[in-house]
Amino acid sequence: MDIKVPTLAELASEQQQAEIVFWVGCAGSFDDRAKKITKSFVKILHQAGVHFAVLGAEESCTGDPAKRAGNEFLFQMQALQNIKTLDHYGVKKLVTTCPHCFNTLKNEYPELGGHYTVLHHTQLLKELMKEERLTVKGGTFKGKRITYHDPCYLGRANQIYEAPRELIQKLDAELVEMKSCKSKGLCCGAGGAQMFKEAEPGKKEINVERTEQALETESEIIAAACPFCNTMLTDGVKNKEKENKIKVMDLAEMIASANDL
Repeated sequence: MDIKVPTLAELASEQQQAEIVFWVGCAGSFDDRAKKITKSFVKILHQAGVHFAVLGAEESCTGDPAKRAGNEFLFQMQALQNIKTLDHYGVKKLVTTCPHCFNTLKNEYPELGGHYTVLHHTQLLKELMKEERLTVKGGTFKGKRITYHDPCYLGRANQIYEAPRELIQKLDAELVEMKSCKSKGLCCGAGGAQMFKEAEPGKKEINVERTEQALETESEIIAAACPFCNTMLTDGVKNKEKENKIKVMDLAEMIASANDL
């Protein structure tokens, strides 16, 4: 399926505005695994008839990694440039598949003058279903055991627990919770800029610990809603040599697959 995704610059040249702007994020733009999530989400938006656009080359990193690593100066430089670009196009509403981008755009940009309605993609997908713009069939996921990993910046940081779980239930799947879930969920090990540094001394990697909790549920699929979590859990599954038995998938990929997109 070839889908033309317009940029805000292209829409502006035609004196048009998008219903919502898809903030792709660094992972969704450059990481090969995360690109698959981006493509799946774009297919869903297209099927639902959402008039959306992206910034394209004008999108820069939100500054989340710099801020978490302690470089406030670099964060503000990156944020202010993005705010200038978004305001130039009169952007009011954003959606992103990355909880890190979501948290930064929603909670930290307002302090620098960037005020937008920001949604995580699981929230938007839930809205589209409620508005009956998107229907989901169980497809290959019907009756399968699925466990869901709560991303830190989606769950504990923003109390978004139910939207992702409701999407899994729409797939007619059996949701099996890990022993550490929702407000007591365990980090995948990538947050706080840990993704970009070597592990500190310890008995066990955090992503391995989390993967072990997922494997305890005897699920066929680990559902994720964050590109960083996806990477860390996939590595954890490989560490346990279970990659042929259990898949790690983003919810957008699951819905796109169920709908034969």
